[in-house]
Amino acid sequence: MIEIVSAVSKAELASFCSLRGPGAEDIAIIARHGADAHWMAVRDGVVEARCSLWWSATPVYQMRKTGVIGHFAGTASAAAVLLDHACSELAKQGCATAIGPMDGNTWRRYRVLTERNSWPPFFLEPDNPDDWPAIFTGAGFDSVAEYYSARTSGLPVENLRAEAVWKRLSERGFSIRSLAMESVEAELDRLYGLALASFSRNFLYTPIARDEFLGQYQAVLSYIQPELVLIAEYQGRPCGFVFALPDLLERRRQKRETIIVKTLAVHPDAAGRGLGSVLLWQVNRAAAALGYRSAIHALMHESNQSMKISAREGQVFRRYTLYGRTLMAPS
Repeated sequence: MIEIVSAVSKAELASFCSLRGPGAEDIAIIARHGADAHWMAVRDGVVEARCSLWWSATPVYQMRKTGVIGHFAGTASAAAVLLDHACSELAKQGCATAIGPMDGNTWRRYRVLTERNSWPPFFLEPDNPDDWPAIFTGAGFDSVAEYYSARTSGLPVENLRAEAVWKRLSERGFSIRSLAMESVEAELDRLYGLALASFSRNFLYTPIARDEFLGQYQAVLSYIQPELVLIAEYQGRPCGFVFALPDLLERRRQKRETIIVKTLAVHPDAAGRGLGSVLLWQVNRAAAALGYRSAIHALMHESNQSMKISAREGQVFRRYTLYGRTLMAPS
């Protein structure tokens, strides 16, 4: 028989973390994520499923209060029971919709990999067991958002449209430079405000604390090549950036061909001028000069501008889904 148990004490959280899964965290990281509750599905003393719940400071969905389910892992039968319990708990807190899997917000791990193909995983790509989509749909969840990764068959370094746009922007005072590694902490600090402004209209957006933002990028600094991180500036202030890095999993397979474009951001004040297309063109040129031959445009939301830009160059090869379940009917 499955028992649903709350994890509050340090010992209980250790049991919570004992169930390993994609993105499994340690107790310190779990605590920093600031969840409102942690729950486990236990059978015969063994943790078979786990999740954390957020209902404070969560994103708004369809103009109503949203609850979030994250730190998720587990076997199908136990996870189904746990998800039902999680939804009941969120409903008690006045949440109209449950969203998951999402570790509190979209700056952290979220989404389910729902469509694979023969391409191998790429560096920092989220993964999960193949039964996760069925676990969520079986528990009454439906898709609320779709995300895609696309791959180019080459690096299109010639782009007459982007060249024309860049000529016009540069004449108006815009500039593009690579990341200054000698002052990287100051660079990241400047990009923090730009990222908040650039993503403020994204689906399920919530702000992130400066320290957590800096920590996420500092964690991958040893993997980057500064030529692949480009910053656009206007009147001395950053107004856009593209963050790309090598596919290190490919390097393990004795190759060095592909970059991963992780982030493409443009400040709202500079939006609509083609700066995003220019940044992508420029990073393609930089990658080609370093010997790379293709690019992955990673984890794009179906309605984001980056998806429209990518569609001109890449072909979708992976799909991911974020799920939601209605807890309260609209009044």
